[in-house]
Amino acid sequence: MLLNVIVKTNSRTNTIQIVNGIYNVSVKSKPQDGKANEDLIEVLSEYFSVAKSKVVIKRGLTTQHKSVEILK
Repeated sequence: MLLNVIVKTNSRTNTIQIVNGIYNVSVKSKPQDGKANEDLIEVLSEYFSVAKSKVVIKRGLTTQHKSVEILK
């Protein structure tokens, strides 16, 4: 499953909202040294009840707009 994700960093809580098929994910960490991407993977793995290794960022490693694949 391929998802369009917009990441908001430096948030108070880790949350997910779905608007028009786009996942708006807020993460607590700052976008430094890949920590926001790590938090994104953790939040999505918990939301979809899959292992972290099953969540792959396909595009957008350094931007807020990402394509993320959830493997089965």
